[in-house]
Amino acid sequence: MRRDVRVAPEVTGGESVGLADVVWENAQRSPDAVQFLRPDPDVRSWPAHRSETGATSAVTCRQFRDDVLALARGLIAAGVEPGARVALMSRTRYEWTLADYALWAIGAVTVPVYDTSSAEQLAWILADSGAVACVVETADHAALLTGVRDGLPELRQVWQIDSGDLIQVAEQGRTVDEDRVEGRRGAVSGGDTATIVYTSGTTGRPKGCVLSHRNIHLDVGNAVALLPELFNPGASTVLFLPLAHAFARMIQVGMVQTRATMVHTASMGGVLDQLRQYRPTFILAVPRVFERVHNRARQKAVDEHRGWLFTVADRVAVRYSRALDTPSGPRPGLRLIRRVLDALVYRKLRAAFGGRCRIAIVGGAPLGERLGHFFRGAGLTALEGYGLTETSPALAANRPSAMRIGTVGRPLPGVELAVADDGEVLVRSDVVFQGYWNNPAATRDTFTADGWFRTGDLGSLDDDGFLRITGRTKEIMVTAAGKNVAPAPIEDQVRAHPLVSQAMLVGDAKPYVAAVISIDQHAWQRWRSAHGRPDASVAEMRDDPALRGEVQAAIDRANRSVSKPEAIKTFRILPDDFTEASGELTPTLKIRREVVRHRRAGEIDDLYRGH
Repeated sequence: MRRDVRVAPEVTGGESVGLADVVWENAQRSPDAVQFLRPDPDVRSWPAHRSETGATSAVTCRQFRDDVLALARGLIAAGVEPGARVALMSRTRYEWTLADYALWAIGAVTVPVYDTSSAEQLAWILADSGAVACVVETADHAALLTGVRDGLPELRQVWQIDSGDLIQVAEQGRTVDEDRVEGRRGAVSGGDTATIVYTSGTTGRPKGCVLSHRNIHLDVGNAVALLPELFNPGASTVLFLPLAHAFARMIQVGMVQTRATMVHTASMGGVLDQLRQYRPTFILAVPRVFERVHNRARQKAVDEHRGWLFTVADRVAVRYSRALDTPSGPRPGLRLIRRVLDALVYRKLRAAFGGRCRIAIVGGAPLGERLGHFFRGAGLTALEGYGLTETSPALAANRPSAMRIGTVGRPLPGVELAVADDGEVLVRSDVVFQGYWNNPAATRDTFTADGWFRTGDLGSLDDDGFLRITGRTKEIMVTAAGKNVAPAPIEDQVRAHPLVSQAMLVGDAKPYVAAVISIDQHAWQRWRSAHGRPDASVAEMRDDPALRGEVQAAIDRANRSVSKPEAIKTFRILPDDFTEASGELTPTLKIRREVVRHRRAGEIDDLYRGH
């Protein structure tokens, strides 16, 4: 029997809204509010708005409106028509957001492309979307596009950010009257297409999700209403996830809508420095970021001969967080111990995020229940949410006043969720996309006969309406004995070990469940030195009993949470890690299972040799 839960919308309508309208509204209401901070702005890419100190370029709401207007005039001069698709291939930076809003202001359609995409992926997205122009960031991106341009007859123009092409486009737009932008912006309606976002393609060729201005407006508007602690004029964040991902894009729109302050950073390598410098009030990240922060903090404590202290702090944080969910709350003794550990351990951990950050939004994959409790107990509440590119993207979220760790929260206002008899999560809402671009067959397949969108995720709803995601329908393995196994929860527990970078279960139509494991390179350097092999590679030591013993301990811990037929019987340590460059990971670090099965076929076969 189908079970469903619906939350009434806080924000409705949106039929006449255009996503760029808020830029003009902000400039009128709060012209001097700081909308963006640009660390070390490259004036060759886009002119800087210098602060009095000259150290950082602060962009006010008025200045952002002026920048959007200038680029929008230039795009009109370049011949970009309403409804035209323009691809945007760049790392996270101010110019990404600027181009996005300038395109929306003239009724054009943004087609995001991950900056790490291959030539084949870039060619497919531009060809399938019919892009007439493409904004690229670097000379390497331009060269990549040049190599496939012969197969893109509709592509007329390419603009490179780093070479100052956007500045030149804006210069050419000086001949275009501002009223033409106003006319184009005023003609945008909520039903018009705002963007075509291509899925990351974990199970095949990317499909273009068509999202309207209204889809995104309603999704962001209801999320902002649900999470005022995050989205408000005094809030700030450092955005380091790729804006080609729908999750980061939603945060961008929410920050602009609420006149909060955003810092773009393109380099994950320098993000900790920027977190310490800009001290955001919240951050957003994929679970792997939190796993690595936890594991590296533990390893650092071990290196300083304080591993025992971190172990105690870890356990106390989890106990404290679990106690918060009980009617009586943490007992006085536990509160006292936690207060002492806050001074010794937790405060330093929070300092890595800038010191002011007490809330994080986690998306893209499950965080893991124990890790969620650890961070909340340490004073950084990680709010897990849920959504898909096809749903604009957010569907459900925990919030500080109503959270249940291990779930992805309750539905957002305006969202109706159901769990079908086979366990698949279904959705009905105005945030659900218009369909897949140029793919009516795939669009039909993703909706039920009575109009529910099929997410492809497996889950359950508890009595209070909290949703728990348990796996993907396409990832369910069926062993030779007929046992159904959802790999993600077990993989998450194995990956929690500091030495483990990635874990992928195998066992479809096989006699038992096994796993291929890759080793975290940061932890590996420390581990091999501690074991007297400072120059050894993983390939040389992957059969070492001590290394296998470490991984076996992680697997034993994970196996205790599942039935015997679901447990990992054996494993293989891989000589190298999964990477985006090899095609084994998506840009948001999800495993492309089919690619791994193909590239690692020999290793997987070894797990079943003799059976």
